[in-house]
Amino acid sequence: MFFGFKKKEKEYTIKMTYDITKPATKRNIIDFLHSVGIEVKTNTKARGNQGLYTQNRIDISRSVKEEKAIEVLVHEFAHHIHHKIDKDFINNGDSIKTLFDTNDIDKIKSELINVTRLTDKNSRLTVFLNAKKETAKTIKSMQSAIKREYPAFLRSKKFPEFESYIKNSDAKYLVKYDAVKLMKGFFIKKEKILTVKNLEKDFPDMPKAFQTYIKLCSMQRKQSKLARRINKLSKYYEKPTELFARFVSGYFMTPETIETVAPVSTKRFLELLKKGYYKELKDFFEIFKG
Repeated sequence: MFFGFKKKEKEYTIKMTYDITKPATKRNIIDFLHSVGIEVKTNTKARGNQGLYTQNRIDISRSVKEEKAIEVLVHEFAHHIHHKIDKDFINNGDSIKTLFDTNDIDKIKSELINVTRLTDKNSRLTVFLNAKKETAKTIKSMQSAIKREYPAFLRSKKFPEFESYIKNSDAKYLVKYDAVKLMKGFFIKKEKILTVKNLEKDFPDMPKAFQTYIKLCSMQRKQSKLARRINKLSKYYEKPTELFARFVSGYFMTPETIETVAPVSTKRFLELLKKGYYKELKDFFEIFKG
């Protein structure tokens, strides 16, 4: 996660001296980051993220476990390197072209997206995508159940039998809402709460096909909500700076796996790393990966 603020950045042009025998532990990596002028905070909430980078500062959420912290630190350090390559990437939209210093970006972008799918299996995006698949399967099953009773039923058209039945029932509100609060009574008003979850209990005499239709409407609302969340998160997950950071941290943690998934990206990355294109990242890999 990267947040940019306007702040003059220090330049580091002298190669650091560092104990190359040190292992890649959380403490040693933090010491390295301090040596290149990056402040590291490990007792923050990181604005709800596992990690957060702002200019010359990395925040690691206090909830991140020790074994995950190294991966998060490398991810945020990659944002720092990106910022050094292109200080204005937040405003200019950043690009894979700049990060890999090449015009041949289609293959690289495709590989980086595959790396994200591999390294971020438990991401919110993956959770939402899986939920979307399950919701679509449930909707299809519900539609089949209704069609067994009403063969002409189509989700895209009106359901006249249902509309005729429901117009005098309080259940009509559940066609548009998952839960409603009604005030019933002439003189003494009494609150009544209806939910799709309690549909069978609240309306036991309703035909099964009509109960299923109300649940189907609820599932369609869930499907639309998931689609909006997926579209929003996809924009974030496919941002070049996030793709690059996941690639760098993934390669640092499991180089053989990432090289298999992203051979073109890995080859170009290592060429540029050797040349010093990625600034202090060259020293970082030499020290901790040997």
